[in-house]
Amino acid sequence: MLWATLIMSLREVRKNALRSFLTMLGIMIGVGAVIAMVTIGEGATQKVRSDVGALGENMLVVSPGAARRGPERTAGNPFQKDDVEAIEREVTGIKALSPTAQSNTTVVVGNQNWPTSVIGVDEGYFEVRGYKVEMGRSFSEAEAASGTPVCIIGKTVRDNLFPGAMPMGQRIRVKQVSCLIVGLLASKGQAAMGGDQDDVVLMPLRAFQRRIAGNNNISSVYLQVEQAELTSSVQAQVEDLLRERRRIQPGAVDDFNVRNMQEIADTMSSVTASMTGLLGGIAAVSLLVGGIGIMNIMLVSVTERTREVGTRLAIGALASEVLLQFLVEAVVLALLGGILGILFGLSLSYAATQSLSLPFVISPGTVAGAFAFSAAVGVIFGYLPARKAARLNPIEALRHE
Repeated sequence: MLWATLIMSLREVRKNALRSFLTMLGIMIGVGAVIAMVTIGEGATQKVRSDVGALGENMLVVSPGAARRGPERTAGNPFQKDDVEAIEREVTGIKALSPTAQSNTTVVVGNQNWPTSVIGVDEGYFEVRGYKVEMGRSFSEAEAASGTPVCIIGKTVRDNLFPGAMPMGQRIRVKQVSCLIVGLLASKGQAAMGGDQDDVVLMPLRAFQRRIAGNNNISSVYLQVEQAELTSSVQAQVEDLLRERRRIQPGAVDDFNVRNMQEIADTMSSVTASMTGLLGGIAAVSLLVGGIGIMNIMLVSVTERTREVGTRLAIGALASEVLLQFLVEAVVLALLGGILGILFGLSLSYAATQSLSLPFVISPGTVAGAFAFSAAVGVIFGYLPARKAARLNPIEALRHE
């Protein structure tokens, strides 16, 4: 009986192809919009996590200056070597640590110049920040200890100072210091906050302090935690240690800040997830509009086929069979619209993610949920017309013109 009812429903859909397509259009647009919004949102969330992860896994960034803005903000004194040694010695759960000093300056090669970030680092920086030397080598222990002016440059610096040329073995001028290029960094692309991670020149920390900065200040300390679960614990240990070393009284504002990259990633992911849910909810309203369209068309169909229903009831068809016939017809329209909507939504989201440089992430749960919701729309909005058809009086129906 169900199979015969399904065949009859498909025959009615094909018989009124244009009207059926226009009816399905509302469901198709609704399902497609929901899938597109959720897929784009999932891609944006994954991109945020990927970008933050590219800064370094399980990473904490310790820097002078209070995180709080406003009249209570304090600049904070730069860190020194003994601060870094104290953190390394007394804080547990640290996998790797790297002190850095940084300056924004212009580097020069011949008649070419480029404004960039010059960072003094030690060997641990590459592990903590996830930088890899694509060509050449890293700094030797002798170069790091003696403060030899050698450097490793990022892709952006290479492209602007050495277009079409090999920079290995050549020298660049950083302020008044001639620096030998010993390595090229592998590209890391844009950071989560929008900065170019390839626009950088790395030097041994001691060389930077002696030749560029002229002091022994450390502008920030990067910490890589052994496990993600220990990040909050390590952060608390660092804060307590620095408050003690910098003699900050209880209740006073810290003159330093410790940024947790995982918290930043979670916050940004939460924001994108909320926006995805909001946009998905707005798009879902069109599904309700499509459901109303199905109910409207099915009511018209019941009116058009009143004599047919009356004939079926007169020759012995049960009211439940008539109810099932129209209900299945409404569900078929909704499901066909749902299938077209899934294809439309995936195509739209693929085009959008490609144009926005986002990963294309298909959520099977979202696709299945949209499909199930379209079937539910067919049942809910098809029930009233189906019940109207099932309750027709056979005699009155046969008299209908």
